[in-house]
Formats: sequence, structure tokens, C-alpha cells
Amino acid sequence: MGRLHKQLGLGYGTAMMATSLLGSGIFVVPAVAASLAGADSLWAWLLLMILVLPIAFTFARLGRTFPHAGGAPHLIGRALGAPMEKLAAFLFLAVLPVGLPAMLTLTTGFWHALFAFNATGDLLIQLGTLGLALVLGSRNSGASGLIQLLIALAIIGLLTAIWLSGDLVSSGLNAIPSVHSVHWNALPSTLAVMFWCFVGLEAFTHMGEEFKRPERDFPLALLFGVLLAGLIYLAYAVAVIKFSVFGSEVANTTSFPVMMATLFGEPGRWAAAIVGYLACFAGLNLYVQGFARLLWSMADEGKLPAPLAKLNRNGAPFHALCWIVAASALCVLAVWLFKLPLETLMRYANGNFILVYLLAMIAGVKLLNGNHRWLAALASLLCLGVFISLGFEAGYALVLGGLFIGGRWLRMALGSQRRNRVC
Repeated sequence: MGRLHKQLGLGYGTAMMATSLLGSGIFVVPAVAASLAGADSLWAWLLLMILVLPIAFTFARLGRTFPHAGGAPHLIGRALGAPMEKLAAFLFLAVLPVGLPAMLTLTTGFWHALFAFNATGDLLIQLGTLGLALVLGSRNSGASGLIQLLIALAIIGLLTAIWLSGDLVSSGLNAIPSVHSVHWNALPSTLAVMFWCFVGLEAFTHMGEEFKRPERDFPLALLFGVLLAGLIYLAYAVAVIKFSVFGSEVANTTSFPVMMATLFGEPGRWAAAIVGYLACFAGLNLYVQGFARLLWSMADEGKLPAPLAKLNRNGAPFHALCWIVAASALCVLAVWLFKLPLETLMRYANGNFILVYLLAMIAGVKLLNGNHRWLAALASLLCLGVFISLGFEAGYALVLGGLFIGGRWLRMALGSQRRNRVC
């Protein structure tokens, strides 16, 4: 019998996976990528979908075989030992200072299309969004699944309207440049930013224990969600290029409302702002719930203080969730005070995510058999390549990992000295 309530099926699971990948990126990152590489970024989207599939297949197989609320850190610990599990959990939680503020920064861009907010207004929107995640997270996982299914349908509906009204059905594919004209040397740095759109696979693994039939529905939900999200990203990227709604940070974060206003007037602007905000919230919500389940699982296994292992009457890890929301609020305040740019936050967060992915793929090499092991090995090489392409920004993850390992070594050395004195 599982430790958490089993509320998720294939439909809700696919919606949660797709909206977690679309969430904070769908209406912003295609414009950021276009700013970096122009129309060549469309080829980068195709490449990214190909690169992500081996990683997705490996996560799907691992989640099917070892469903656990501990997610990727649990898988890494099972394969590589308890110290590596703690390192992966630390790296995952260390995304909080940069990753969640980046997601919350994206949410404010949609409201800027409607209202003239100052920096204080942005902060209030971000803190209010965290409050919504806290309220929804106090319910069971089925509530989140239903909300995110509705958000996914709204995203698909508006994107379909853009393609039909913008006459992209007949001319959209012409926006993709020919292979010979692409500046391929510019794509690695663009891919490093775009990888943000496919972080969420590791957060989804925390939900595996809450599937009614994890051996069947978890891998299918993950793979269907990845493919659906990839096609939606490509479709929106084509629209961004065709309507030239990219450039500055403000232009990138408001590209969707501007496009909708051009096609449908003021009602389109409002629809874009509301659905765009909800899309960002969907991605944020899965991460907050994933972080909370990681803390809860580790506390339930005696690795963290026992109070974090308490469930509320809905079967949700509410105590752990409160700690995550409180820590996120402090990180948002820090980013607001120091005015850190969005792209930098995304790159730093990507370093942590990709390093956790890399460790999880190495775990897959050890835990899986046959063709799945070879696929995990390929995924490991792909993660390593993306990590290297981050360049200087990968230093955030490396420094944090080094500090964790150094601190652990120091504690062990001090403990050994104390035992020697006693002897």
C-alpha cells in the first residue's frame, strides 16, 4: 500500500506533465530563444525535442519500476548510495533561490500587458501566486490534476485560435529556415536557455507514488506529456517568429498578450493575460508540490525532522509545503531587492536541474537492463553536453555541489577526531 493517496490516472497525469513543461516557459521562452537566434531557433526546438526524448524515456522507465515520492533523489540514492541521494536532494532544493523566483518573474509579465505595475506590484503578484500554490497544495493531488487539465485545454485552445486567425496553417512551416542557412554555432547557447522548458521531468517523478496504476499510467503520462508540450512549444515559436513579437525582456515577457491583442483586440489581450498567468502557475504549482513531497518523503524515512512528515486531513504533506512556500517567499524577496535579471536566473537554475538529470541518468545505467540501460547511457551523454554548454552559469551547480561534498567531508573528519579522542 502506498504512503500517499492514489488520485492520478492517465488523463490527469498527462495534463500535469504537459502543463508543468509548458507552465512558466510556453509564452516567454520561445520569444527569448528568438531574441538569441532569430528564426534559427525553430531548428533548436526540433533538436531539443529529439534530445529530451531519451531522458524522458529513462525517467519513465525508472518511475514505472520505482514509484516513490522521493523522486529523482530517491532513484539516485537507490543506485549510487545515500550520500548521492542527499547531494541530489540538496541540488534540487537549491533551485529554490533562483528557479522559483524566475518562474514567478514570468508570471508578472502577463499582468504588465493589462496594468502598469511597478516593482512593488510585481512582488505582491509573486507572493500572492505562492499563496495560491499553498491553498491548492493543501488539497489532494486529484485537485491539482483537474486544474492543470483545464489549463492545458485553455492553452491548446488559444494557440489553435492564433494559428487559424493568423493564417499560420498554410504559411507557418515556411517560417522554418532551410538547413543550409542556419547558423548552427549559435544554437548551443540558445539550447541551454531553452532547456528550461523541459525541466519538470524530475519534479513529475515525485508524483509517481500517487498514480492509481503507476506501472502503466506513469510512463505513458510522462511521455505523452513531453510530446504534447514539445509540439505546442514549436507551434507557438512559429507564431512568435511570424509576428516578430520578440526582442527586449519586456517584449519577450509580453509577446503572447501583444499577439492576442493584434489578432483579437482587447478581449484577446485579457484572455492571453489570464491563460498565460495560469500556465505559469501550473508549472510553478507542480514544482512547489514536488519540493514538498521530497521533504515529506525524506522526513517520513527519518532523514529530516519528523514534523515535516505529517499529512493533513486531505492526505497532503502540508507541513513540508509550508516550509517550501516560506523559503520561496524569502528567495523572491532577495531577487526583488537585488534586481537579478530573468535570463541569469534561468541559466543558474538550469545548471542544477541538468546536474540532477545527469545523476538520474547515471542511476538509470545502473538500475535498468537491456536497451533501457543503453538509452540511459545516451541520455547521460546528452545531459553532460547540455551542462557543458551552460558555460559559466554551470558554476552555480558546481559550487553548490562542491560546498555540499566539502561540508560532508569536514563533518566526517571532525566526527572521526572526536571518536579518536574518546578512545
